[in-house]
Amino acid sequence: MEPEWRDRILYPLLGIISFFTLLYLNFNDQLTFPVLWQPSMGFIGTNATHFIVVDGGHGGNQSEIYVNGWNSYWLMEKSIWGSSRSKVSKMLKMGAQMGLTVCRTWAFSDGDGPSALQTSPGVFNEIVFRALDYVIVEARKNRIRLILSLVNNLNAFGGKAQYVRWAEEAGVNVSSSDDSFFSNPAVKDYYKAYIKAILTRKNSISGVKYSEEPAIFAWELINEPRCSSNASAPVLQAWIAEMAAYVKSLDKKHLVTVGIEGFYGLRTTEKSEVNPGEWAASLGSDFIQNSAIDNIDFASVHAYPDSWIQHGDLEAKANFLSHWVDSHIRDAEYVLKKPVLFTEFGSSLRLNKKAEDINLLLKTVYDRIYESAKKRQAGAGALIWQLLVEGVDEYADQFSLVAWDHPSIYKLITRQSCRLRRILFSANTNQELHTEDLC
Repeated sequence: MEPEWRDRILYPLLGIISFFTLLYLNFNDQLTFPVLWQPSMGFIGTNATHFIVVDGGHGGNQSEIYVNGWNSYWLMEKSIWGSSRSKVSKMLKMGAQMGLTVCRTWAFSDGDGPSALQTSPGVFNEIVFRALDYVIVEARKNRIRLILSLVNNLNAFGGKAQYVRWAEEAGVNVSSSDDSFFSNPAVKDYYKAYIKAILTRKNSISGVKYSEEPAIFAWELINEPRCSSNASAPVLQAWIAEMAAYVKSLDKKHLVTVGIEGFYGLRTTEKSEVNPGEWAASLGSDFIQNSAIDNIDFASVHAYPDSWIQHGDLEAKANFLSHWVDSHIRDAEYVLKKPVLFTEFGSSLRLNKKAEDINLLLKTVYDRIYESAKKRQAGAGALIWQLLVEGVDEYADQFSLVAWDHPSIYKLITRQSCRLRRILFSANTNQELHTEDLC
């Protein structure tokens, strides 16, 4: 029986295994294997000024969450090539090990080149789209949720300027200002077509439509929208309202945010002293007006005192940051009545050479969020800019770091994860706090 068993079962099985091993070794850059099982996750919703997990498989219960997260904008681009996908997997795994639950990343790359997702209006590179599929599947594997930003205000990765160029090349009569991105009907149609392609995409690995994917925390309309002048402020306001409504018409399960930096505009003159300078009110955006739009589910804010207050000393920057965070939490709590998420904040590793100086600015944000959470106010979380892993130095900037190479910063981040968890679990004694390894 033993020789017969080898001939009929073992040897054919070894042959099959060898075949697929050779196939993978030779073509792993092009191969994508379907996912047969994924962790169960609930969608994120809001209840007044708090984020909640809904439809989470716990008998219909809704539980509040606070966010400790990070930015790694490079995940899609690094997922294009099989040889670098391990960097993406490691980043998401390490984020989870630090107790982080949300990662903000780009779901756009517009223009020419092998890494462009949208090569011309409505035309997509399927290889790059599959890279985004991979990011989403890996995030869910690690129980990380993604904030996916849909276009850049800046020129990096194409941005709104690329949309305007596409219109010009098509013979559309557009103004020379990039503000026409927010007003020109043809350009707006380009952007809507892009939104539709993203939201109706069926993941090639998991088979789940993006609009049905619980690992997506929210859609962000645009990264850091700014106008050439305040004259375009009403146009930007109308654009946000139109695009938020369009997203909601296609996807009613996910949250929508704008992606603004949080500057107060000319119409909120009583808040002008909170801004980092007079220049901040001249960019066409306004934290309160932009965030108050009905289909915007939560407010977003950025915080970069090292860039915004270049001539201030460390104490001045820390004081600004404390007032900046507190002001936006109060406005979210009492004016907007929505959660506010500080989706970017950072401290310059170039300017602040001492670890304690870097930590002071980061700790200021973390502490203000923690105090808000303890009081059950609208400060719903913060996402540090930005985390890297070894071997992705091309995406580094003055605010980037490999967290585990900076023990004091790593400790700050994990400490924030732990104390936010304790707030949540202390409110519900029926849940267990699984933080032994982390905390």
